[in-house]
Amino acid sequence: MYHKIINGETLNEMQKMPAKSIDLIFADPPYWMRTEGVLKRVEGTDYNGCADGWDQFNSLEEYEEFTRKWLTECYRVLKPNGSIWVIGGMQCIYTIGAIMQQLGYWIINDVVWHKKNPTPNFMGTRLNNSHETLIWATKSKKAKFTFNYKTAKELNIDTVDEDDFQKGSRKQLGSVWKIAVCQGNERIKDENGEKLHSTQKPEELLYRIIAISSNKEDVILDPFGGTMTTAAMAKKLGRSSIMIEKDTQYCEYGQRRIDIIEYEDTPIANAIFDQKPKKATMPDMITAGYFTTGESFYFRNGEEVATLLEDGKLLYQGQPIDMHSCAAKAREVKAKRLNGFDVWFVKRNSELVSIATIREKYRQTI
Repeated sequence: MYHKIINGETLNEMQKMPAKSIDLIFADPPYWMRTEGVLKRVEGTDYNGCADGWDQFNSLEEYEEFTRKWLTECYRVLKPNGSIWVIGGMQCIYTIGAIMQQLGYWIINDVVWHKKNPTPNFMGTRLNNSHETLIWATKSKKAKFTFNYKTAKELNIDTVDEDDFQKGSRKQLGSVWKIAVCQGNERIKDENGEKLHSTQKPEELLYRIIAISSNKEDVILDPFGGTMTTAAMAKKLGRSSIMIEKDTQYCEYGQRRIDIIEYEDTPIANAIFDQKPKKATMPDMITAGYFTTGESFYFRNGEEVATLLEDGKLLYQGQPIDMHSCAAKAREVKAKRLNGFDVWFVKRNSELVSIATIREKYRQTI
């Protein structure tokens, strides 16, 4: 695992990188905010927004050209089965999304980052801008990109209720993420105690993205490194990172930040929830003595339904049939197959026991 900060201009530095070498890209490009005049907070103080030099462009055409160039390089260095996340505000995300599609990117999802603590619209002239949009994409429709689906469910705190927590279950992670704007001790400050970067992203946002769309030891590229939130969360999750940033001060403070972060060996980092269980076939379990040819298979209510055959199929109404199709047929449902491990029970010491429970005991021995 390594973490490399490159102090340089992103187009020049990406052009030096080998093609198809990156597993995941997170890009937080200039938004071209285009704020005008002096904005006032409610109490009368000035609100500067983002007036940094790196966010300034002379025209839409110039911004489009810049966007096309860095997205083209991202496409080149991304592996065929890698994926890219790009974040933007209302000023730029539609421009970015259109160019991505023109370049051949295939959009998987757009995700709304719903800010729990957004900056108010001080003048009351429009709706409070309380979200930003992320585009998650691959290089082609056929890409076999990483998606740790069950890990994403474990990270879902947006649509879970107390009953789910008690049961240890989670709902699917949706495309609206409620995460607070970077604040408090997480915000990187300069030697004067002022925030170092005007658009520093929250760690929770990057942690979630990296956890669900990459695996341990993958290489993550951030072409606009900033204060190195991407690298910090990559290190925490056991991934490698390459950060490109032209501002020397950002690089210096970012390196200090990375240095104090430690890898956390957790189920999330290892995507334990998405690891496929060991293969356990019915014939193998019969051979190992966990099931016996000729024994009866029951429904949960104790109704005797079928008999186990030597090849692992069930004898039902005089016909051999696989246990999944048999479950659907015996239950008289519209589906052609049900998961037999969720349906069938056998008797052990005169008690009904799920065949799924027996399968787990067998898996522990292989």
